[in-house]
Amino acid sequence: MIVNKQKQKMTVTGVRAQKGGDPLVCLTAYTALTAQLLDDHTDILLVGDSLGMVLYGLDDTLSVTLDMMIAHGKAVMRRSRKACVIVDMPFGSYQESPEVAFRNAAQVMKEVGCDGIKLEGGIEMAETISFLTERGIPVLAHIGLLPQSINTSGGFRSHGQNKEEADRILSDAIAVANAGAFASVIEGTIEPLARKITQNIDIPTIGIGASPACDGQILVTEDLVGLFSDFTPKFVKRYADLGQQITAAVKQYSDDVRSGRFPGPEHCFTRHPLKKK
Repeated sequence: MIVNKQKQKMTVTGVRAQKGGDPLVCLTAYTALTAQLLDDHTDILLVGDSLGMVLYGLDDTLSVTLDMMIAHGKAVMRRSRKACVIVDMPFGSYQESPEVAFRNAAQVMKEVGCDGIKLEGGIEMAETISFLTERGIPVLAHIGLLPQSINTSGGFRSHGQNKEEADRILSDAIAVANAGAFASVIEGTIEPLARKITQNIDIPTIGIGASPACDGQILVTEDLVGLFSDFTPKFVKRYADLGQQITAAVKQYSDDVRSGRFPGPEHCFTRHPLKKK
């Protein structure tokens, strides 16, 4: 049996020290309840902008706002005690300039109280990553498939299929590591490329649709437990099917209410006569 040996809160420094060590366990969390359920078993809880699709029913992550990320980040922090909590910077909140990125990231850090932020991009974001880290904001990088750039990158597809693209993603990985990111997500790349990146940079890599050779793995929690069924990416392993269980429970409740089986006497309050003095 594998026992979680983590006893103290995982910090950004602790994550960085996991390079080449025990694999990092990472999941998304958007609510206080989810954070409480996951906290004991994860190293990183990512308040991902995927909440736009999972919770709000949006078609992509592009409409997610800074206020949304801050609100959900606060909820996660209320119930997280051990995991390192990282908040995604939404589209448009950091690309304009390092100064704008710092202003928005500082707002997230102050209002949420999280351990760091995540932003997408490689070479083009290296200056911003350096600017943030030099000013006390820990950055989790994100390379490979970039959901916030799907309109310019050809949609959701595997990356690194040709040498030119693979070389560019490797250069992105080296750039974010040199800029001061404490770790980097690698999303949607071919396995040999993610393995090569992991071997060639000195910060932990966290794979999602990447490689078992990465220093850690992350999934969207709702994918893992079967709560989000619009589509299931190839790289997801479902460990439960809570969606079907919830549907079955609600149907049974509906049937009981309509048939008069619920509520029963055991679910009702009875009136007790006042005791005589």
